[in-house]
Amino acid sequence: MAFTDAVHDMREEVHDLMTIGHLDAARQAYIGLWASFVAVPFIFGVDKFAGFLGAHWEGYLARWVNAILPGSPANAVMVLGVVEVLLAIAVALKPRLGGDLVALYLVFAAFSVFTMGGMTVLGILFLAAAVCALSMARLSTTYHH
Repeated sequence: MAFTDAVHDMREEVHDLMTIGHLDAARQAYIGLWASFVAVPFIFGVDKFAGFLGAHWEGYLARWVNAILPGSPANAVMVLGVVEVLLAIAVALKPRLGGDLVALYLVFAAFSVFTMGGMTVLGILFLAAAVCALSMARLSTTYHH
């Protein structure tokens, strides 16, 4: 029953996304953040396997991250891709929990790029996105049934 309820809620949010102009401003903010935190981690996660974005993901992987994940840098990137797809699913089905998990992942990503040097701006963007993920999670307590 819980899965059926989650799918129903997700269908309602997709409907609201399609009719976003008819919603109050706070619901629009929640739906926009929810859709972003479903789509972006999913796309980036799948791209780590498919490579359609043309990104060189290993270049964003700190040495210490590769040291704690199994295998080569390419394997580590694939592990992170699986994590990102799972995060997208978590946000889609349980935005309160999923938003907190995405925020945590983004803080770790920021820490990773800060330790690489030369990527301070990217780290700051990750931290800003983490705040947005937390905001979406908090809004879900009102706007997700």
